[in-house]
Parts: sequence; structure tokens; C-alpha cells
Amino acid sequence: MKHPARIVALAVALVVVVLGVVLALNVGNDPEQDAKQSHLVGQAAPAFDLPNLSGGRVTLADVAGKATIVNFWNSWCIPCEQEAPALQQFYAAHKDDSDFAMIGIVRDDTTGDVRTYVKDNDVGWTIALDPQNQAALDFATRGQPETYAISPGGTVAAAKYGPMSSGELETFLAAARASE
Repeated sequence: MKHPARIVALAVALVVVVLGVVLALNVGNDPEQDAKQSHLVGQAAPAFDLPNLSGGRVTLADVAGKATIVNFWNSWCIPCEQEAPALQQFYAAHKDDSDFAMIGIVRDDTTGDVRTYVKDNDVGWTIALDPQNQAALDFATRGQPETYAISPGGTVAAAKYGPMSSGELETFLAAARASE
């Protein structure tokens, strides 16, 4: 080889160009932001069949045809406590809507603590227990609170990890009603 330095320089330049292209394609991708977004939005909601506090069961089929808010929570969760007034206000405003349902799914908690919390806080919406965390796994929850809006046709219209405000709940309900 007459010019090995040229070949090395071209190889290095090629590597730099490839790395630059890879970097440019990933600009704007925030792994933390991506981790906060549910990949269920636009997909069919996971089916669930869970015991409720009344001794019956609650299923996804029970709310078919209704815009549904599903909220994962537990009694010892501080952000859940902070979110509670917004959930109560929102539920009070919509509990008589014929096309609306709201389900609280409790994970990582005891039935006794949940019953006490529901009674002490006058929770009026359906509360389901997720003793094996199967619904939480199926929804790929990352913690609590975590909220999903499900369209009357069963599609996840919106999702959020963290406490919701009354305004966000209204936006979620509108998104669920507008889907399909």
C-alpha cells in the first residue's frame, strides 16, 4: 500500500460520519419522556376481570359502550391522596352521565385498608382489587397513580403516569368520547 495514512484517515472519517448520522437521528428522543408514555394509547384496552369491594366482579366488558376512566391507585400512596379531590370532583360531575364509567383499580394494598379509605373518603365509583397485580401488568403500569381513558369501543384514548387534575380528567373523558 502506497498511502496507508489516507486509508486510515478515510476509515476514521467514515466512522465519524456514521456516528454523526446515528446521533442526528436520535436528537429529540428523550428516553425519560418515552418511559412516561404508555404504548397502549391507540391500542385495545387490556381485558380484566377483578374482584370488587362489593363481593362481585368488574370486567372490561361491564363498561363496553361507555367512555371509561381507569385509575390505578392505593391507600398509602401520597400522590394518590393528592389526586383524590380531583377524582371526587370529576366523578361528582359525571356520575349520572349514561355514557360514563369510572373504575379505581387498587394494587399493592390490603382489602381492609382499601375499605377504610373508600369509606373515610366517600369514594363513589367502582373499586376493583388487583391482588395478583395482573391488571397492572397488563396495562404496563409503572406505579400509581396512573390513569387511562378508554373509548366506548375499548380503545385506550389517553394515559398518564402521575396525579391528574380535574382539567386533565375532563380532557381524558373528551378523548375517550371522541375515539371511534
